[in-house]
This record gives sequence, structure tokens and C-alpha cells, in this order.
Amino acid sequence: MEKFKEYSRLLLVLMLVVACHIVRNAEMKLPDFDLQGHRGCRGLMPENTIPGMIRAMENGATTLEMDVVITKDGKVVLSHEPFFNHEITTKPDGSPVTISEEKSLNIYRMNYEEVRKYDVGMKPHLRFPQQEKIPAVKPLLADVIDSVESISLYPFYNIETKSSPLTDNIFHPTPDLFVEAVMKVIKDKKIEQRVIIQSFDFRTLKYLHAHYPQVKTAMLIEGTDKRSLQDQLSDLGFTPTIYSPEYSLVTASLVERCHNLKMKIIPWTVNDKSSFERLKEMGVDGIITDYPPRPLR
Repeated sequence: MEKFKEYSRLLLVLMLVVACHIVRNAEMKLPDFDLQGHRGCRGLMPENTIPGMIRAMENGATTLEMDVVITKDGKVVLSHEPFFNHEITTKPDGSPVTISEEKSLNIYRMNYEEVRKYDVGMKPHLRFPQQEKIPAVKPLLADVIDSVESISLYPFYNIETKSSPLTDNIFHPTPDLFVEAVMKVIKDKKIEQRVIIQSFDFRTLKYLHAHYPQVKTAMLIEGTDKRSLQDQLSDLGFTPTIYSPEYSLVTASLVERCHNLKMKIIPWTVNDKSSFERLKEMGVDGIITDYPPRPLR
């Protein structure tokens, strides 16, 4: 009888493991309305850090938006710039990084062991005075995923590749090597169905679409981009999952055109309720915000 009970317990555990594996790897659709935490929860926590991502999830974000760069030893690290930004960084000796020296602190020329000696959580952020100040480092993408997955029921990840044709092999690898480094982490963590890769650099998206067509893509568009939607899509060469413009560019007509092309439209960066309500009325499919969920209130 005791053996039967033990076998039953083992079978139950096995069934739960299999069920979790199926859920984790099943084809998953984006939320009907996707609330994306910009750089985690930048308005309230240090950007692109594990505590910021966790706070975003606690605040109801359905997708974690983040930026990644590559280190000298090939590690994928969360960072908006491929260097240590003077607004948020304290050097290992405790002194602040200055604007004149920030670009010389090139993450692509540093091994991760050196990168993690810099603090990006304690320096007061003049543009985000509500940010909680805590010791924090630029984390590995793999560690972010592990930390979030341990406490959350399988969120989506919107990962931006920070690259430009002007800085290939200076601040980052070429698009093929960049995408392969990111995808290795994504595949190792088995989250392909819950990842969006976004970029202003269309080369990244083209490579991704050619080699990993099952992965969701988002085309980022700045306010200074005066091309028509059709020209932008023509330059990209395919229709992405998401069209992601600066929110000031969004009109009801643009939303309709995106939906007619079977694209979701998720603008950035929406931090006030009036802008959110205007965009929601137009029919956007989500927003990217520094303050999840403040714009919704």
C-alpha cells in the first residue's frame, strides 16, 4: 500500500512537470491588451535591472520590455546603451561616471566580470525622481529570465537589440552574431514562444525573420521617421508581429492600417492617463510605459 502511494506521488509530480513543460513551450498569443513595462519599471526602479523587472510584474505588466548589449566575452547583458550612461552609473571606486567619459566605458570591450563592478541603481536619476535607489548591476539576460520565471506565471519578454550600422564591431557585433547570441539564451531557457525581438535596426529583424521565423518581431519607429508605413514595411521586407511607433505618431488611421495588415500596434513610451485614454480610444493593442500600471488608472 505504501509503495502504491509513493508511486502515485511520483506519477503526480511527473504529470505536473510535463504539464508545466507543455504550457511553457506551447504557442502563446500576446495579451488582448499588452501592458509593457519599459526597461522594467523605470519610473519607480532602476532601469533594466532584476528588481525593476520584478516590480513591473508585481505591478501588473504582461510583458517585460528590456534592452540588451553584448560583452567582450559574448555575454548578453541588459543595458539601454552599449556603454555606462552617466545618468545612472557609479564607478567601482564610488565616483560617478561623467558625460565626457561614458562612451569610453564600452561594454563591448569589457568582460562581464568587469561590467558587474559598476553600480546602476544608487545614483539619483534627475528625470525619474520617484525611482527607488538600491544597489544594482547590469544583469545577464539569462539571470533576468531565471529570476522572473521563478516567481511569475510565464510572462512575455520584449527584447530590444541595441545596434546600428555605424557602430558594428565598435559597440556591438554584427547583426547575425548579435541575434545568435540572444537566441542562444532564449533557446536555452525555452521561452521562444514568449519572446518578441524589437529593434530600430532593421538588419536585426531581417536576420531574425530569415533564421527564426517563429519568433515574434516588433518594428520600432522614431518620431523623426518621416517614411510612410508602406515604405517602412518595404524597407523591412516582411510584416512584423508588432508595429511600435513613438506614441505621438499614432492616429486612428494608422491603427486601422496596422490592423488591416494583421499587425498589432503598441506605441512607446506612454506615461500619462490622458495619452493612454486617447490611444486606447483609437484601438491600440497595448502600450509601453515607465510606470506600469499608472497610465491605466
